[in-house]
Amino acid sequence: MNIAHKKKLKESVAKLFMWTAILIFFGIVASVLWTIFSKGCKAMSWDMVTQLPGGGFYIGKEGGFLNAIVGSLYIVGASTLLGLLISIPVVFFLNVYLKKHSKLAYVSRLAFDVLFGVPSIVYGAFGFTIMIYFGLRASLLGGIIVITLLIIPIFIRTMDEATRNFPRDILEASFALGATRWETLKVVLRQIAPGIATATLLSIGRAIGDAASVMFTAGYTDSIPTSLSQPAATLPLAVFFQLSSPIPEVVDRAYAAALVLTIIVLILSITGRFITNKFSKNKV
Repeated sequence: MNIAHKKKLKESVAKLFMWTAILIFFGIVASVLWTIFSKGCKAMSWDMVTQLPGGGFYIGKEGGFLNAIVGSLYIVGASTLLGLLISIPVVFFLNVYLKKHSKLAYVSRLAFDVLFGVPSIVYGAFGFTIMIYFGLRASLLGGIIVITLLIIPIFIRTMDEATRNFPRDILEASFALGATRWETLKVVLRQIAPGIATATLLSIGRAIGDAASVMFTAGYTDSIPTSLSQPAATLPLAVFFQLSSPIPEVVDRAYAAALVLTIIVLILSITGRFITNKFSKNKV
């Protein structure tokens, strides 16, 4: 067998492994989605998403999980906003104010990489410990704080990678033209907007699907919180509690909650793609 045939054989084997991996991946995704949609649609109704749990909701009677939907949106919305407000200045400090090979920047990125990989239950235990120390109860505020801590490393590292790919020649040209650091930051912000959109999408995806950290800090309630000091339900916890029920009707409702959670993530993903493409077209 000559060299050309060997190369062709290797290429064919590599393609075989590649397509096999792709088929396995899509098969697993399709199986998960089919399970959620097929079982969730059976229990889904208008009452499920517009009503609070009734007196017999957890034994298969009337009510819905509107409390979990609203609680998830409260926690994710507030934590995403706080995460952006904290992360963007940090990213700009690492990439604009510090030198390219600064030791502080290196140590900071290493620390955020470690925090990126810390399991969410560790954040929940940490938040729970702090809440006990200050005498706080499980509440909407506790859930917001711990989810904010959870997604800040995602925000910073994702936006940091986008900013590091930003040509430093543009920064130097901006300074050479007499622009202030604040004016230069505006230029950088416009150019890394797709990276910010991607970071936001990744952060929301992890925040809205996390159950371990909010279990310790946000608690669970059948009502919609009207203040930061009240506990808040979330969709992942609704799925967890209902899926562990021995009553088949309640288990079906767990899949209905999972279906709503999947649809929300899907809508956010499509919206994030649209925003990313829009910002990419508007880059100068």
